[in-house]
Amino acid sequence: MDDMQEIMEDFLIEAFEMVEQLDQDLVELESNPEDLDLLNRIFRVAHTIKGSSSFLNFDILTSLTHHMEDVLNKARRAELKITPDVMDVVLQSVDLMKALLTAIRDNGTDANSGIDITDIVKRLQEVSGDGGEQEAPVQEASKQDSKPADQAPQAPSAQASENPLSDEPDLDYSSMSSEQVEAEIERLLKKRQEADKARREELKNQGVAPKVQAPSAPQEAPKAAAPQTPKPAPQAAPKAAKKEDGSAPATNVEQTVRVDVRRLDHLMNLIGELVLGKNRLIRIYGDVEERYDGEKFLEELNQVVSSISSVTTDLQLAVMKTRMQPVGKVFNKFPRMVRDLSRELNKNIDLIITGEETEVDKSIVEEIGDPLVHIIRNSCDHGIESPEDREALGKPAVGTVQLKAYNEGNHIVIEVTDDGKGLDAQMLKQKAIEKGLISEREADSMSDKEAFGIIFKPGFSTAKTITNVSGRGVGMDVVKTNIEKLSGIIEIESEKGVGTTQKLKIPLTLAIMQALLVGVQEEYYAIPLSSVIETVRISQDEIYTVDGKSVLRLRDEVLSLVRLADIFKVDSVLEAMSDVYVVIIGLADQKIGVIVDYLVGQEEVVIKSLGYYLKGIEGITGATVRGDGKITLIVDVAGMMTMAKSVKVSINKLLDEVGAQKAKNSPSDYVVLAIDDSSTDRAIMKKCLKTLGVTVLEASNGLEALDIVKNGDKQLDAVLVDIEMPKMDGYTFASEVRKYNKFRNLPLIAVTSRSSKTDRMRGVESGMTEYITKPYTPEYLVNVVKRNINLVTDGE
Repeated sequence: MDDMQEIMEDFLIEAFEMVEQLDQDLVELESNPEDLDLLNRIFRVAHTIKGSSSFLNFDILTSLTHHMEDVLNKARRAELKITPDVMDVVLQSVDLMKALLTAIRDNGTDANSGIDITDIVKRLQEVSGDGGEQEAPVQEASKQDSKPADQAPQAPSAQASENPLSDEPDLDYSSMSSEQVEAEIERLLKKRQEADKARREELKNQGVAPKVQAPSAPQEAPKAAAPQTPKPAPQAAPKAAKKEDGSAPATNVEQTVRVDVRRLDHLMNLIGELVLGKNRLIRIYGDVEERYDGEKFLEELNQVVSSISSVTTDLQLAVMKTRMQPVGKVFNKFPRMVRDLSRELNKNIDLIITGEETEVDKSIVEEIGDPLVHIIRNSCDHGIESPEDREALGKPAVGTVQLKAYNEGNHIVIEVTDDGKGLDAQMLKQKAIEKGLISEREADSMSDKEAFGIIFKPGFSTAKTITNVSGRGVGMDVVKTNIEKLSGIIEIESEKGVGTTQKLKIPLTLAIMQALLVGVQEEYYAIPLSSVIETVRISQDEIYTVDGKSVLRLRDEVLSLVRLADIFKVDSVLEAMSDVYVVIIGLADQKIGVIVDYLVGQEEVVIKSLGYYLKGIEGITGATVRGDGKITLIVDVAGMMTMAKSVKVSINKLLDEVGAQKAKNSPSDYVVLAIDDSSTDRAIMKKCLKTLGVTVLEASNGLEALDIVKNGDKQLDAVLVDIEMPKMDGYTFASEVRKYNKFRNLPLIAVTSRSSKTDRMRGVESGMTEYITKPYTPEYLVNVVKRNINLVTDGE
């Protein structure tokens, strides 16, 4: 990168940082026009950008900022009053300044930007009272000042830079006012800038590469001329020396380093792999601890695992913080937006911002801007009443919109609250019925809170006329879509005549997240914890059927209820249990209840792409590696909720059918599988169980028995299994059966001559329910089987 390119990049970084705060400062200045410190700060931004853009030959930007500076300078001297009309012109100038900076960033120049500043320059001149007469003397001076440079083809140096100022007469700065000193400095600065420009053009024509200075150098031109002029008046010095924030310029070494975002993304991926390794290590340690309980090396291993876990967590947080940015980067544009809306809508609206220092991942910062724009516009247009209406209601004439951000666990919460007229649930329902968005039956069953969610439906609008602000039926549906993309939740609370609060809850980062692991048969799914509102365990009596669909009444809400197995079409066996687990999931304004077979627990997961061939699977956003090394699919909550709408299965009907299938009318309805490689032992077991009247199936080894368990026609109620068998022993058989969640409650009863403590422990570890040692009495075997299959015989 050559020197000039590097200087231009530095200029753009500095310029964008300065104008980012400019809108907010100007809106504040409009409310406090007497705040001289604020006015000076704004003036310095225009002044700095003008000087640097002139040095870098950005003539259009230089001209625009020059005229902006004239207006601001007159305001500083109390020659001009900052009125809303004046501020309109200044703010439009700032918009064009931003557009020019963007054009320079994209094209390297402002010459081909297609941005016409003629009209705004004319308006700025009218505001400042110049009427366009100021440009001519400046241009004439430029022609005269450029002559000495034509005689200096050599590369510019510090001495050469001073030559244009060598013919300046010595002035007595001590006798000048501060305004006169500033005017003189300004004149000298312009003279040197024009000379520098002429020199660069000359050298460019001769093919000589100039050695340029930093962008801030032109502002320090008067310092170069200091040895030839008397010392300026003391009161003028601080103005030239202060930084933008008014403090003394720093002399220490720069404390920041610019890093390409792609490097941070790569570092984040590496941290993700490290987190997966940490989870795996913790899982392995848990297995080792159970097997080698009491061994001395466990303590040392525990210390190492704990240390690695702690360091990994700290490293993960540190890397995440490098990607964090204050949400104020988004909030800064809203004072200007609310100010413009107030003018357009003829309303008086104050915007109060708190928590702008709250930090969130860079990717989130870039995505939350649009949703907030629509929400705040909605609050100003539909929420805040006109001054006349507010006064008639006994409210202050000035409406208030509050924008607040704060952390809540691993989430950032952003609240937009207005003290306007609030939402009318009945009116929303009526409008939605008229537009065909909902039926009258749906409206009747809606609670007020559910009715508030109507505003997120595409095509819905309550505006009576179409304006630049609203009325086209787009806006809040965009909010919902964008919040869903971020795995966020939006909630609305409103009271008619009092106001409305819209709360956005968004995860701090989307790279590594907390997830709730759930199981459906043998399948595991990770649901982003940011979308999980709560988990509940309910009985079958709490499930209702409406229009063929299952619903759950949870406190004051009625939620759609669907099985995760039905959403993803997982082959499953629904058991007639008294209770079921339900995960309440929320996304944007929607909530549903999802029935799962069991809850595994919360775990930190790293999102991995499914790759080219598997991408785009509906309802799945990626995958992760669990602590045991197995792959788990990560649910795309938005896609899953869309899929859930098409599921039309009555869970009550399924449970009733299962109950009917599992009803045992006689002992022969109970099925027990006897596994033993000895036909004699199998015959003994059959003879013992004959007194119960149950149906007994036989298998000669574990492999044959496993096929019967998995693919047999009959539902087994219990299994009697020998340990030492060919092809597959009893321990392996039990372990294989327990891999299938639909058999997790199937009684496995070991019947063996191996009676040591180690054998029994291994039996428990493999998944055996009970352990019977040979030889046994027929009565003992019968009692164990009866207890495990819950069989009640006559006389009991």
